[in-house]
Amino acid sequence: MSSTPQITIARGARDLSVLTRYANRHGLIAGATGTGKSVSLMLLAEEFSKQGVPVFLADVKGDLAGLSQAAVMSDKLRNRLKLLGIEQSWKPGANPVVFWDIYGQNGHPLRTTISEMGPILLARLMELNEVQSGVLNVVFRVADQEGLLLIDLPDLRSMLNYVSENAKAISAEYGLVSSTSIAAVQRALLGLEDVGARAFFGEPAFQLQDFFGIDPLGRGVINIMSAEQLILKPKLYSSFLLWLLSELFEQLPEVGDLDKPRLVFFFDEAHLLFDDAPASMVQRIEQVVRLIRSKGVGVYFCSQNPDDVPGDILGQLGHRIQHALRAFTPRDQKAVKTAAETFVANPGLDVVKAITELGVGEALVSFLEEGGRPAMVERAWVLTPGCRIGAITPEERAAVRAAGPIGNKYDQSQDRESAYEILKRRAEPQAEAPPEAPPASSGGWSLNWPWSKPSAPAPVPQPEAAPAPRPRTPAPRAPQAPRATPQPRASNRQGVGEAFAKSVARTVGNQLGRSLLRGILGAIKGK
Repeated sequence: MSSTPQITIARGARDLSVLTRYANRHGLIAGATGTGKSVSLMLLAEEFSKQGVPVFLADVKGDLAGLSQAAVMSDKLRNRLKLLGIEQSWKPGANPVVFWDIYGQNGHPLRTTISEMGPILLARLMELNEVQSGVLNVVFRVADQEGLLLIDLPDLRSMLNYVSENAKAISAEYGLVSSTSIAAVQRALLGLEDVGARAFFGEPAFQLQDFFGIDPLGRGVINIMSAEQLILKPKLYSSFLLWLLSELFEQLPEVGDLDKPRLVFFFDEAHLLFDDAPASMVQRIEQVVRLIRSKGVGVYFCSQNPDDVPGDILGQLGHRIQHALRAFTPRDQKAVKTAAETFVANPGLDVVKAITELGVGEALVSFLEEGGRPAMVERAWVLTPGCRIGAITPEERAAVRAAGPIGNKYDQSQDRESAYEILKRRAEPQAEAPPEAPPASSGGWSLNWPWSKPSAPAPVPQPEAAPAPRPRTPAPRAPQAPRATPQPRASNRQGVGEAFAKSVARTVGNQLGRSLLRGILGAIKGK
């Protein structure tokens, strides 16, 4: 018997348990629809919670919310307990649960900012090609240099417009930024809004420490993200979970091997993470999965077939619960063989045959033993959790949300000054402020255009530029000095040369004023 704390998951010829010190070595729950994957996931989440380990999972069907409610005895449940031989030891009970929802409907809003998402994940979310992804990288770099915060989608749109307006100067520093590529990114941004991503980007941004709650009884909080609507947008769903996993990897400190993990992360419908993902993205996921265990985080993928997960990542998953697969098609038959090959062979068990014969709630199980070695695969029945297996009512959900530790911390959105507001304010003086001549001393530069208007009133050098004399004015009064001085508002008629000079002076003055304003604001933001 191992002295390491363990959680019992299944019962066959013997009890099969996960040693908590190896729970950060990741795992896989696989099987066809209706074979018991969700119950296995709920049991693992509940048992980790009892050990004081916080859990995160995405609820794509709404049935995992039952973790928040105690089970109610029924004939079906009674028969199940009798089959497992745990009638006396089994106890119903609710778990400490916090509900989250990107859209803020079925849980606390879960937001991040454009800057925190980053250009790489955002490019995948927007389905940009390599050139367009490069433009997005330039947009982020320019925003950093200008000290402009990218918080929500209007900020990103404003930055795209800014880069488009200054494409010549930006291209000279970062490489060609074509208007065609910028327009493609803008269209992709519009598509992102159409799938509901506007609700995901904003503030207050989610703080990672809120996933690590422990209730007064010492149980880890189970964080359930409502994903019934989000799963309808597969790119948004997978990108969000990958962002969250990356945040855990980047922010958590190294802790090595602990007696139990700091957090267990369940990734349901894992195939969405890898469908159409570029090689660089898969490589990034592999790197995170390989290294995040040293941060005390265990990642458990849930999918129908083991081959939904790339081989390099599949080889890092030490804990396996394989429910039944149906070998109706050539692909199914290949999946069965792939699943069988991932287990340590058991001489007394025909794994390929067993996978197709497993009943509902029955599975082929292999966990890591002492020393981190994978055990031989065994056929066993997964135990029954003490929570409700199934959906909950809106009233029950609202009660759990109101009683949770998060309160209204994220319920009210905020809109502080960021790129959108700053760039809008920069543009306003150009349209509203009257044109002003530059000062006599302007820090080393001056206007010296031959047609620029003098900054101070001066006698008109050419008589024809002055306003035409009135017909009734007597000739003897023409030489008077006051009449020789130009009167700016004496007439609305202007010569062609004077009108052209005023127009050019106004344009140049605005451009130089805008450059000065950008320089000053950029310096302030950069401090």
